[in-house]
Amino acid sequence: MYKNILVATDGSALSDLAVTQAIDLAAALHARLVLVTASEPFHLLTTEAEQIADTEDIYRRTMQHRADRILGAAAEKAAASGVEAATVHVENDHPHEAIIATAERQRCDLIVMASHGRRGFSALVLGSQTTKVLTHSTIPVLVVRAEAAPAEHVAAGHAFPGATLSARRD
Repeated sequence: MYKNILVATDGSALSDLAVTQAIDLAAALHARLVLVTASEPFHLLTTEAEQIADTEDIYRRTMQHRADRILGAAAEKAAASGVEAATVHVENDHPHEAIIATAERQRCDLIVMASHGRRGFSALVLGSQTTKVLTHSTIPVLVVRAEAAPAEHVAAGHAFPGATLSARRD
């Protein structure tokens, strides 16, 4: 089954749910976990408030501090569950590309991500990093929604409300 699981987190409550599910699954499967968060690189021309107000050095330090806080909290959860976890912070204008590239570099055999489950026009307009990973990754992706069940159901091969496993075969 899965031995190297990557989970993407932005520190939100929804992504924390994905982190918890990934930790539980990794513990059940005795798998290694890779925790990843992505930050947008600094741009001189931008509409992002953090980048307008900051110099590049201040912005990078702020983003690194944010990443350390997010990844540190997730790594503490993993350690408390006895799960080995590596942390990775990447800068990329396209987080889905950074997530897939990190999963490939770390030889992960599963990607775990959260999704709001938006549909229709809002999904089209807002986009979704999870949808982009599902579209472009050849690695299976477990999508966790707001009402997820315990990882032992996944480990036992049972479908459960709130999670979807998707694998592309090209």
